[in-house]
Amino acid sequence: MPYTATRPVPAPTPDELRSRVPGWGADLDPADRPAVPRERHDLESGAHWLEPEQQPELTPRERSIEHERLTPVFGTAQPPKGLSGALKRLAYARFSEGRNAHWLLLVASDRVDAIESHLASLVTARPDEPLTQSGVRAELTHHGWRSRVGRGRVDVKHAWLDPVIVAGPWVLAGALAVAATRVALRR
Repeated sequence: MPYTATRPVPAPTPDELRSRVPGWGADLDPADRPAVPRERHDLESGAHWLEPEQQPELTPRERSIEHERLTPVFGTAQPPKGLSGALKRLAYARFSEGRNAHWLLLVASDRVDAIESHLASLVTARPDEPLTQSGVRAELTHHGWRSRVGRGRVDVKHAWLDPVIVAGPWVLAGALAVAATRVALRR
């Protein structure tokens, strides 16, 4: 029956429910409720506060437009940075958490952050190693093909894309290096 603003049948009373549904209301008696000790507020918890003190916001943090303020304690280890941080700030500033655009922008910002991290690793003394850190080598040595074929796995459909995703940043960086070298040699 669809929901209507006016209820066609009055809700049954607790006594009616108890008589017709076996076990209904078994948790109404506090002695039978397993969560009762957690619901008691007169027990000594050892905490000196009802809510933790508000952590200072030293750098601007992303916050949902639905919430008045940040939670009392929040993470600061990975502040938003670069293009991925701009996408996260846009997602939180413009869209409600109930909108798909909010979550799609957050997913896109994670992908952009991964690309930014790969590109940043190329200019360090120890860049990422795609063969050992992505599991490609394990595919060859630990029966990767046999574990996929004939088992009805869904990820087989996009397996052809895995080498592109793993090698893509490296090929792009190599192409950029060759292009930069050619420009430098022409000058």
